Amino acid sequence: MSSQQGSSRGRLSSGRPSDPQAGRLSSSPPQQQPQLPMASTSAQPQTGPFVKQYGTSGRSTKVIANYVQVSKYPEGYVYQYDIEIEPKEGHFTRLPPPYMTRAIYKQGMGTYCQSRLRGVPMVYDARKIAYAPKPVCEADETLRLNVAYDEDGRANDFVIQIRQAAVINTNILTDFLRGNTATEISDIQPILNAFDLAIGSVIHREMVGFGRSFFSRNQSTNTSGGLELWRGFSFSFRPGIDHLYLNVNTAVTAMYTTGGLLDSILRLLNVRDINELRGPMNPNQVHQIGCFLRGLTMYMRHRGIQERRKVIAKGLTRVALDRESFEWSDPSNHNARPENITIADYFRRRYNVTLRYPFLPGLIGRKNSVFPIELCEISENQRYKGKLDDRQTSDIIRYGCQRPNHNMYRIMDVLHSLNPGQETTVNVFGIQMPSELTRVDVRILPAPTVVYHDRSVRPWIIPENGAWNMRDKCVWNAGMPLLHWGVLILVNSRTVPHAMTQDFITTLVNVCNRTGYRVDNPRPPIMYANPNANIRTVMNRLCQLFQSLLNEHLQLMLVVLPSTNKQVYQTVKNYAYTTLGIQTQCMQAKYMDEPTNDYFANMCLKINVKLGGTNHTLQESDMKNMLLGKPTMFLGCDVTHPGPDRRGEPSIASVVGSMDLMGTRYAATLIQLPSRQELVSKLIETVVRHLKLFYKKTRTKPQRIIFYRDGVSESRFAQVRDRELLDIKRACTFLDSTYRPQITFMTVVKRHNTRFFPIGRDGDRTGNCVPGTVVDRTITMPGFQDFYLFSHAAIQGTSRPTHYYVLHDDTGFTVDQIQRLSYHLCYTYAICTRSVSLVPPVYYAHRVADRARCHLVDMGVAFEEASSMNSGYYGGAGSGTVGIRENTEVKIIRIHDDLDRTMYFM
Repeated sequence: MSSQQGSSRGRLSSGRPSDPQAGRLSSSPPQQQPQLPMASTSAQPQTGPFVKQYGTSGRSTKVIANYVQVSKYPEGYVYQYDIEIEPKEGHFTRLPPPYMTRAIYKQGMGTYCQSRLRGVPMVYDARKIAYAPKPVCEADETLRLNVAYDEDGRANDFVIQIRQAAVINTNILTDFLRGNTATEISDIQPILNAFDLAIGSVIHREMVGFGRSFFSRNQSTNTSGGLELWRGFSFSFRPGIDHLYLNVNTAVTAMYTTGGLLDSILRLLNVRDINELRGPMNPNQVHQIGCFLRGLTMYMRHRGIQERRKVIAKGLTRVALDRESFEWSDPSNHNARPENITIADYFRRRYNVTLRYPFLPGLIGRKNSVFPIELCEISENQRYKGKLDDRQTSDIIRYGCQRPNHNMYRIMDVLHSLNPGQETTVNVFGIQMPSELTRVDVRILPAPTVVYHDRSVRPWIIPENGAWNMRDKCVWNAGMPLLHWGVLILVNSRTVPHAMTQDFITTLVNVCNRTGYRVDNPRPPIMYANPNANIRTVMNRLCQLFQSLLNEHLQLMLVVLPSTNKQVYQTVKNYAYTTLGIQTQCMQAKYMDEPTNDYFANMCLKINVKLGGTNHTLQESDMKNMLLGKPTMFLGCDVTHPGPDRRGEPSIASVVGSMDLMGTRYAATLIQLPSRQELVSKLIETVVRHLKLFYKKTRTKPQRIIFYRDGVSESRFAQVRDRELLDIKRACTFLDSTYRPQITFMTVVKRHNTRFFPIGRDGDRTGNCVPGTVVDRTITMPGFQDFYLFSHAAIQGTSRPTHYYVLHDDTGFTVDQIQRLSYHLCYTYAICTRSVSLVPPVYYAHRVADRARCHLVDMGVAFEEASSMNSGYYGGAGSGTVGIRENTEVKIIRIHDDLDRTMYFM
């Protein structure tokens, strides 16, 4: 085991230079572990290789990973070049789309590769960067290549400028793969980028590429809204232990359906009769069209012009084309005076084209040109970058849902058909590899024991395949008995009759009482209301009704929603969280009719947790063993960012902290951040709050803090850890200058392309790896103590493991202990009888961040005008954004005091 200390790039470290145990997991007795000195802001640099530790517990077996081991890569230099493409006359206001820059560049390479580029092939990212295995020009030289590029029958002259930007020593990749701590992830990223582009240049010949993902229309299906779904693959080089690997994974993306724009818009708006679009469009329709057209390239082609004309829309005319007019002089009549004509008349007189639908608005293009929608066609191979609606999301999940063996065979087929390791471009860069997937040693950890109340017929159970049931079980700890509650039905009484509602309530009450959670009022007041009414007023009315009848404050409001209408749901949650201070349990009206027993049981679990109960837990002796006998507080943190169509909306950081010694009860804190900020501001105040809550509930200070951080890319590990670890330490000393609990800082990565396929009979019924499968060798990251963990059983499709990185540890955990703890925690998720895919502190933080969007419903959702009101058109079709006031204020978002220390977010 290593005696070296962890480097600043995220290795295990206590941060104490004189500590001989720093920089690794230790099996020493916990009392011998050093405490963190508060003066340390980052781990000390190592002087030698990082010695990775591996777990030993569990049953050993092998799986197949979607990784191809690279047998050879260049040890020498790769040359990076800046590429600038400009018109021969003038300049671009912004870089053309990748397909165009790639075509111009390809034309230049074909013309000059053997002459001015010294016969050296270059790979280009279609933006600003290219790589070459040898120099193509002198270090201080700028190559200017004149290129004639023909698009749609029109020839244009361009200049490609090539300048050397960097000379990259690929030997540092070898150092990194061997665990040399002097090499950072950012140091090897340019090398990996070059290799990715090399293999991507080969795959581009067969598929349509976007970054590291490539798709083909050969396997596609239609979805709603003028889109279709394409299958494809992602290719990227990843470092492993002592070897470089090519990671290959299946992928699905949404593409625009090629063809008439009008047909796509009708499908987008779900309009069957085009006459429904007569008259002004409503803001929602304009916004939908704006999101759809955002970044979309179209062509206008009709019999009056000789070639296609490119159209990129930035808005819609406010009035129809038979009423939108401008001053025009007929070019065929030199003596003609300017006259005011409509757009429809213009196309008829200028191009002899009679519009079939002149009552439609037109598209506003560059220089305020107007184009009829019916004459525009969507060009091929364009990826949709907007947010998918519920139906599209369901379709893409269903289409991408493939059994593990099907995905593995598809990966093997594409490797054998493309055979990238034998391609000239790849070989010129010195890369050689077979077309075979790698086998990896794994271990399967045993499941924990789940415990219920002693009144249960059998109070404990060992789950099988990550699942169990609550038959004859009572909740471990019942919350406050439910006496004061009401039902608000936002559906008419014909859809959900009063008798149906009462039957539902009666069954729910019986299920709750049977599982140990008391509901003392089986006939709460029921109120019907219009979902289009003022929801806040309606909720107030129910509260006042209850107050007048019983002179009591509502504990819970059961809200029956008409559908998955997010606006109504968010309004209900926002008002309850911030103003009323009552717990809410929302459900869709469709579940009132013949709900299943599982549905009632799940609702019971949610209500019990919201009102202070705990549904199940792990054995106390097991928890004490895993936590080495010390009081421990778990923290989970996630940062969620607004979507691309929510410009200016703030990012939200959510932090949850455990409040009991078993890690089952949590409180949440929300922090508003500037848009797209990743580092969590106000973390000191937040951790102070959770330390106080833990002490108030347990009457003891946590001697250990385990912090699970989600949403951090590998290149930012050191930055996030150094900043946020310091804030946690400062929070501790803020409360007591001598208070220095031991801290473990871990990141959780769920969005990755690593997949594993079991061999033989080691898989579960879906063909996936069984819960408890842990991978900590071969394809894990050199220089980090990291592991992949399957903690859940997949219901369908190919399961994705969670990737855990231990960035800092001074608690004395061994590798086996930290893996076992993370796995067993996944069985403590409060509202289901299955293990979940990632540790509950992070899972809860995800839920809190999602609920946080309910706090933003009042920030404004009006359609953003791209220009002034008198501009004559609906602006923003090209951007497709929703107007949100830019808010850079950092603040803790407050919820009502009555909910502040509850699990209201469940």
